[in-house]
Amino acid sequence: MARALVIGAGIGGLTAAAALRLRGWEVTVCERASSIEPVGSGLAVAPNALRALDTLGIGGQIRKLAALQGTAGVRRASGGWLSRTSAEAAQARYGDPTVLLLRSTVVDLLADLLPPGALRLNTTVHGVDTSGRVTTDAGDLDADLVVAADGIRSSVRRGLFPAHPDPVYSGVTAWRFVVPGSEVTGSESWGRGLIFGVMPLANDQVYCYATAVVPPGEGHGDPEAEKAELLRRFGSWHAPIPALLARVDPAKILRNDVFFLDTPLPAFHRGRVALLGDAAHPMTPNLGQGACQAIEDAVVLAHRVSEGASVVEGLATYTRDRLPRTSRIVQRSAAICRLTRWTNPLAVAARDGVISLAGRVGTTAALRQADTLFNWRPPTS
Repeated sequence: MARALVIGAGIGGLTAAAALRLRGWEVTVCERASSIEPVGSGLAVAPNALRALDTLGIGGQIRKLAALQGTAGVRRASGGWLSRTSAEAAQARYGDPTVLLLRSTVVDLLADLLPPGALRLNTTVHGVDTSGRVTTDAGDLDADLVVAADGIRSSVRRGLFPAHPDPVYSGVTAWRFVVPGSEVTGSESWGRGLIFGVMPLANDQVYCYATAVVPPGEGHGDPEAEKAELLRRFGSWHAPIPALLARVDPAKILRNDVFFLDTPLPAFHRGRVALLGDAAHPMTPNLGQGACQAIEDAVVLAHRVSEGASVVEGLATYTRDRLPRTSRIVQRSAAICRLTRWTNPLAVAARDGVISLAGRVGTTAALRQADTLFNWRPPTS
């Protein structure tokens, strides 16, 4: 039986492990943390990622446990709508709407697909050789395939491509949190250099995220100070934003500067080692495709290395499949991020006018912008 070793137990790594196991691989997942339970954030699973999860047999469970992204769109800070879409229109166009749920729910479902003993927590990887040898603090391991899903600061990526530029700062920092709430309309509100997003989840919960233009490294490190900054920046915005901010537990606010890989890698593999997700193509969150593209990567990777050719040949096909698509999505997401950073009143008014004009054309026109994202389908044998 072919052996695969996956580095990282995030969504991308767990999806890869589950997809490889379904194709007959013996799988080991090394995770340096003591737990795979991610802290307080939501996740939008778009139709393209739902199709990929269907190949693992958990797409139906995701749909059942999630909330639908019903009416959604872009608003002004004052609350006026610039553009709107609906779950019904997305369902009709793509076969599925985007569904919303806790990131931890997806992680748990993926982890449940692995056999006992496959997941090794508290296991740090110190080195990876392109031949498939992995050095960990528990000793050396040999594999026919190594999958590096070790995140935006991937040490494996740096080892495979030491001369390649690192991810660059996008110009914005981001806050995320989950609070109790119900009867909330999904939306993303744009101001001058500011964004606040609201996503209704199942079980009367709401996922919120926000971005602001600040220099990197300015996080307070003090939960109360982070809540105070959010209130200062967004406390006068339209309902229900002030109320959501008022009841958030400061200890549950996450803050991260947003980085992305501006220069695409020359390949997503070397030898028997593959990169996927944020290790391969970190992107800004503006298209909501970070986790979705990691899921796509994982399903395609498992398919290509299991087609009968050698692992190295399969990885070359994986790169050809994934590098062009993800590079385009990274750049498109970064372009939207740049629009959200505008602070000049005249530029912001012009930007909002263009969004509003596109919104008035109709729901179909707005959805059409997502065709290249959502019409993707996983490979078939």
